[in-house]
Amino acid sequence: MQAIFENFANLTWQQVVMWGVGGVLIYLAIKKKMEPTLLLPMGFGAILVNLPLSGAVTQGAEVGIISELFGMGIANEMFPLLLFIGIGAMIDFGPLLSNPKLMLFGAAAQFGIFFTFSMATLFGFELKDAASIGIIGAADGPTSIFIANYFDSYFMPAIVVAAYSYMALVPIIQPPFIRLVTTKKERQIRMEYEEKEISTATRILFPILITMITGLFAPRAVALIGFLMFGNLIRECGVLDSLSETAQKVLANLVTLLLGITIAARMHAEEFLQWYTLLILGLGLIAFIFDTIGGVMFAKLLNLFSKKKINPMIGAAGISAFPMSARVVHKMGLEEDNQNFLLMHSIGVNVSGQIASVIAGGLILTFLG
Repeated sequence: MQAIFENFANLTWQQVVMWGVGGVLIYLAIKKKMEPTLLLPMGFGAILVNLPLSGAVTQGAEVGIISELFGMGIANEMFPLLLFIGIGAMIDFGPLLSNPKLMLFGAAAQFGIFFTFSMATLFGFELKDAASIGIIGAADGPTSIFIANYFDSYFMPAIVVAAYSYMALVPIIQPPFIRLVTTKKERQIRMEYEEKEISTATRILFPILITMITGLFAPRAVALIGFLMFGNLIRECGVLDSLSETAQKVLANLVTLLLGITIAARMHAEEFLQWYTLLILGLGLIAFIFDTIGGVMFAKLLNLFSKKKINPMIGAAGISAFPMSARVVHKMGLEEDNQNFLLMHSIGVNVSGQIASVIAGGLILTFLG
């Protein structure tokens, strides 16, 4: 009985607030179906670690299971890299290989990362923390975790929550800003998709060559791009079909669940409920918006010089939220014209954004690491 009274005596209002934060994440996961494999364990973990004297965090003088998982899975970048194998196995680079110039849109859509990086430094964040915050704009959770952890950023919990929350909110955030910078006529531009036969050899060589090229120009990105491309190689090699399916479904989902609940190890009330959390969420939103707008404006720029016009909405798919962003663009195209099929174009841009965000992260590691 005395132990129970001690628990209540150690309970703070900040911990109660974090229960509310956890409850909101669980609500979004279940009711709104927003990234449930991540937000559900993250929300439950936020409650778990904010119980007074939580045994999940410490067991007497010993480290608790949540802290142990953090050390094994995030502190050494294992979980993000394993997740990249699953993501790589999900990606079909066929639309990008059919139209390689789509890679330019993925690069253009990383503008928000560097814009927000600059803004964060103006707000007084150190360079490495500012870089970690800027990566939120890529809507690439694993890369955000990798970089924030590599730089040992004190702000990692807020950065990760922002990155994954904005990934889940892609269908809500992107459409109004796409409409803001495009006209109805531009949104109705039809694009023909010429499906080209991509040889098996090309599909196999692509992930290998991308890894080698990235390694030469951005060595610090080799782990990120290497695991992503290894997952894709498993998909395309043709002799590991069962492992490819396992990586896409079992591995990706299992690692995401573990990642979500492990992130909570850094969501202690005293660390998370600070003014900088709201500031980071705001800066992350700015990064996300400017990545979206940057991709659209690049497409509009190309249209000034192109006879065959590009629907500028596909530029917004250059963020790496795969495949949500591509679906958003396709849906918007159909809303404007029910015969306007943009899915394959936007998928091509979306997968190029996945590569570009990892390379952008690697360049930041190279310059600041």
